[in-house]
Parts: sequence; C-alpha cells; structure tokens
Amino acid sequence: MEEIVSVVENGVLRIGFNRLERKNAITGAMYLELARLVASVNVRADIRALLLHGAEEIFTSGNDLAEFAGDQGRQPDRPSEAFIHAVVALEKPLVAAVNGPAVGIGATVLLHCDLIYAGQNASIQFPFVRLGLCPEFASSLLLPASVGHRRAAELLLLGEPCLAEQAKSWGLVNDVLPPCEVLPRALAAAAKLAAMPPAAVRLTRSLMLEHREQAVDVRIELECLAFAERLKSREAQEAFSAFFERRAPDFSAFN
Repeated sequence: MEEIVSVVENGVLRIGFNRLERKNAITGAMYLELARLVASVNVRADIRALLLHGAEEIFTSGNDLAEFAGDQGRQPDRPSEAFIHAVVALEKPLVAAVNGPAVGIGATVLLHCDLIYAGQNASIQFPFVRLGLCPEFASSLLLPASVGHRRAAELLLLGEPCLAEQAKSWGLVNDVLPPCEVLPRALAAAAKLAAMPPAAVRLTRSLMLEHREQAVDVRIELECLAFAERLKSREAQEAFSAFFERRAPDFSAFN
C-alpha cells in the first residue's frame, strides 16, 4: 500500500498521508515522494492548486521517530528539508484539510499554507522543545507573526496542543467543521482557486508573501543548523530514550 497517495482532479493535486497504522508518521522515503510531488506543481500547467490531507482520525504525527532517531535525523541533507524547500518554492496555492493531530512537521507545514480547514477533532502541536530540539523550517518566525509572541511561546516553549476552536480564534485555521466535512470543504476551496485566472492567483499570492520570502529562507537555514546540533545533544538523547522506553524524561541533570 502506498504511504503517500496522490490524484489530480479539477486542476487540484491532492496529496494524502496514507500510513494510518503508524499515525501517518513520515519516513525519509515519504518525504522524498512528497518533495517530488510538490515540486512538480510549478511545472505542470494542469495543476493550479495543491491540497494536503490525512485521514479523518489524524493528519500526521510528524517524523517517524524510530527512523528519525537513527539515520534520517543525522543525514547531512535530511529528507524533510527537501519537502519543506519544495513547499517554500511553491508558486501556486496550498490548501490543507486537517483532522486529528497535526504534530511536529505536520504543524510546521501548516504555517506555509494559504487556506486551512480543520475538523472539530483537530489539534496542532509543536513538540520540539519537549524532545530537546528547537523549532524547524521557519516556525520560530512564522508562528509569532501569526499569533503573537505570547501565544507562540505557549505553543513552542510549552509544546501544548492548540485545539481546533482555539486555532480558529487565533487565526491559524480558516474554519472548523465536522471531520467528515473537512476534506470536501478543502477540495471545494482548492477547486475554486484552480478555476480562477491562474496568473492573477500566482501574482497575488506572490505579492502577499514577498515581504517574508527572504526572512523565511534565512530563518530556515538558521533553524536547520540549530536543529542538527540539538539532535546530537544529551537532552535530545534523553527525550528520545524516554519516548521509546515509555517513561517521563528527566532533564534535571542538564543546565
């Protein structure tokens, strides 16, 4: 069974996480397929919008930690970087349909979306500090810009999940719907975008993002360097060990 599924319909490339038995955790191979699909959008005239989605139970739990704690996290060019760079380079609208938890990079990628429709069961969580890590892929820039410093501190420093209605009130998602209605609503919005004048859509989106493009690129680079260092830290080693041993981490010995 394919772990990343895709279909083009009505000018929309629909990409879905399809690894429900592992809570849609993303492997290196999945990241590379995601990167390939997203990068194809800019060069395909038949695709005018992109839609990301998971299942009604979960969007994605983020990195497959078993793989990530091993080779994937220590590669000079992590597969996740290829995916996010493709997302940042996207010239066409990006829509997300989010049901259940969106964790780690599943939360980070939402900060790069144009429209987000969430289920009543949705939650958005940035657990990086809890894992001894740091924010990734410009989330330390984009999240405070979206919700303000104190709300971003609650999400990034405490790693608390942001539930659907709170996410809507903070402006992180466009609307909250029953889970069964989320994907149809997101598909309708993406199809509507795909039916618009394509050059006008691309230009408008570019103008909206122009003020932050350089800052995002710089922040991604800084965060990638910091993230790579954090992966080697004793704090991260303790956090990952605790996760796999199903115990609470103990950071009392660190300063």
